[in-house]
Amino acid sequence: MLSRRYLIAAAMAVGLAGPAFAQDAAPATKLPVVASFSILGDFVKEVGGDRIAVSTLVGPNGDAHVFQPAPADAKKVAAAKVVFVNGLGFEGWMNRLIKASGTKATIVVATKGVAPRKMEEEEGGHDHGKDAHAHEETDPHAWQSVANAKLYVANVRDGLIAADPAGKATYEANATAYLAKLDALDAEVKAAIATIPAERRRIITSHDAFGYFGAAYGMEFIAPQGVSTEAEASAKDVAKIIRQIKTEKIPAVFMENISDPRLVKRIADETGAKIGGEVYSDALSDDKGPASTYIDMIENNIRAFSSALSS
Repeated sequence: MLSRRYLIAAAMAVGLAGPAFAQDAAPATKLPVVASFSILGDFVKEVGGDRIAVSTLVGPNGDAHVFQPAPADAKKVAAAKVVFVNGLGFEGWMNRLIKASGTKATIVVATKGVAPRKMEEEEGGHDHGKDAHAHEETDPHAWQSVANAKLYVANVRDGLIAADPAGKATYEANATAYLAKLDALDAEVKAAIATIPAERRRIITSHDAFGYFGAAYGMEFIAPQGVSTEAEASAKDVAKIIRQIKTEKIPAVFMENISDPRLVKRIADETGAKIGGEVYSDALSDDKGPASTYIDMIENNIRAFSSALSS
């Protein structure tokens, strides 16, 4: 007769072995990958799980528009097997960093398949005077639409599978589970927007980062800065927005975690518009903040919008 100790050990062995048939065995060393900024880094972590080690170049509350890579960043890129970038002109410094690092990593553009928004920018800033020349510029903030975020996740999944075929089942399972969460998030946003009267779905943010959100969910965003925080808003542009707020009775202005709040506060002071709180545009918060993941970020923003615009 088999001993009780032997039966217990056998049962434990079967129990421990069970999950191995459902997913890929963990690799001895994790796949080193780099993501250009915090929001993209969150997508990569969700899909990669325990099989990867993620380094993010522009961290929480960081502004990728004005980021200046350090030698340590070149080392991270050099050591990576995969580098995930947003594309659409978002990381103007990325090509130089990749070249300087000498990396052999595969570069995955997370916005592959996104239909890019075009918008009119003013050369030499945002002054609409006679010397200003308008040109069309691609809006890189595609992640602000949850439908686009799903394209990011699919591209991340495919990039990881190409670099680590042994992890295919894990990456597919993680992506499928996360995509279901994004479907639920998309429905949550649409339900929240539906509670805001149509005539109140207009707000001011400090830079033009919410165009994809507005197009997807039927809101209008007005910003004194363009798609990048690099260009300062001109006095003429700010005055124009102040007049527009007063004329059209735009109810709220919002501060962004990556932007100097003084401009938005000035606009609020001069118009009487309500400051609707802080929203997250180009970067997540740190772990202690309200937007440490992409889903938390979108939920934080929609709560802020709904609170300011519904009343």
